[in-house]
Amino acid sequence: MNRTVSKVLVANRGEIALRVIRACRDLGIATVAAVSEADRDSLPAREADRAVCIGPARPNGSYLKVDTIVTAALGAGCDAVHPGYGFLAEQPELPETCETHGLVFIGPKADNIRRMGDKLYARRMVKALGVPVIPGSELVRDFKAAKRAASRAEYPVLLKAAVGGGGKGMKILRKAEDLKASFYEASAEALAAFGDGRVYIEHYIPDARHIEVQVLGDRFGQVVHLFERDCSVQRRYQKMIEEAPSPAVTEELRERMCRAALLIAGEMEYLSAGTVEFIFDQQKQNFYF
Repeated sequence: MNRTVSKVLVANRGEIALRVIRACRDLGIATVAAVSEADRDSLPAREADRAVCIGPARPNGSYLKVDTIVTAALGAGCDAVHPGYGFLAEQPELPETCETHGLVFIGPKADNIRRMGDKLYARRMVKALGVPVIPGSELVRDFKAAKRAASRAEYPVLLKAAVGGGGKGMKILRKAEDLKASFYEASAEALAAFGDGRVYIEHYIPDARHIEVQVLGDRFGQVVHLFERDCSVQRRYQKMIEEAPSPAVTEELRERMCRAALLIAGEMEYLSAGTVEFIFDQQKQNFYF
């Protein structure tokens, strides 16, 4: 069913919100900035057609409250919500609640977010499609299981949170002696950040590049890619520079990576814009999901 969007609630702040607001303006779409008390006088609040306060400065009392965001959108007469990125953009509860209340969620389907947000599920799905996956484990429930998994994956290894991102719950371990303390620390960090303390282990590739393929999917099941970008320059697992095209990727490798990205997105029936992330082993000239 076609829906005409005439007013969008922008559920983010700073540069992210500003870009969404300006894009909507170019399209002739009105915007409402959802702002915390600390952001009442921010540039996005001034640039939007209207600003509504959604709570205190701390994000968990404002930008991270699904019901508050949806209530603000309905109260302001919006017909759509744009989450930007970060905050609630990768929480399936927001698109589900938007759908319940007749709002368009500008982003992926809740099912897309839920399935790909669980890295353990994603690894299984991608492996079944024949796309290379970094050697590693399923869920490790305790230290003994982690010890066995690390031995199979071969050191150095990465301890990773099963959900979330941004490097939370991620630890590089170069020898077995480091495992015990890091296992409990990573699990506790993931639980505090994402409400889910599950972790798994995969082999760590030291001489690697972080390559992402941009994909776009529509509601008719069509998916296209917009080629790759190199996101290897990072600080504390946060990207600092994105370079396109990647200087490390050959035409043949680019074609294989983009084809793999389309295969994954197609299997997901992915809707909206997204990225499929790969690790490129420069020594072996192989890429992995």
